[in-house]
Amino acid sequence: MKIYTKTGDKGTTALFGGTRVSKHHIRIESYGTVDELNSHLGMLRDQQIDEHSHEILLRIQDRLFTIGSTLATDPEKAVLKSGKQRLEIPKVSIEDIELLEQEMDKMNEELPPMTHFVLPGGHQTVSVCHIARCVCRRAERLATALYEIEPFEDTVLQYLNRLSDYLFVLARKLSQDLQANEIQWIPQKES
Repeated sequence: MKIYTKTGDKGTTALFGGTRVSKHHIRIESYGTVDELNSHLGMLRDQQIDEHSHEILLRIQDRLFTIGSTLATDPEKAVLKSGKQRLEIPKVSIEDIELLEQEMDKMNEELPPMTHFVLPGGHQTVSVCHIARCVCRRAERLATALYEIEPFEDTVLQYLNRLSDYLFVLARKLSQDLQANEIQWIPQKES
């Protein structure tokens, strides 16, 4: 299989189902940002982190491929007029969302209570996690914009929302694991 097809040389690309759209279409921006997030999570997984977090990140990366396939699918080609599904597209489940919630709850039990916002940083691994969190928020913003135009499974939006929360809590856990200084943001008073 050749990687290059030359079919996108004029600025269009094909969705799953064959429909061609411009490469700057909101659908392409949405799943492209999810792909970018997945790459950042791969870099995070390559850091020295605990085995459990490593395994959870692998599961999350799998779910992001599922989300990418949902976002890359032309909704009109995915469903027949009878309402039956035409294309086999995996789905994000409520259980996937609940896993993120359970993981956050477990990590929060071991963390000091949060009283202020936290400045990203303190250790390279923590910074990578915060970058992934920010990219996740961007993916969520783009996905919600797409959802307003062409709705899809709302569990995708729920998952992206919960995932950014998970990544914030994971960054705090990694700060603790790595004994990194977690700097609280305390607004400066005007003098």
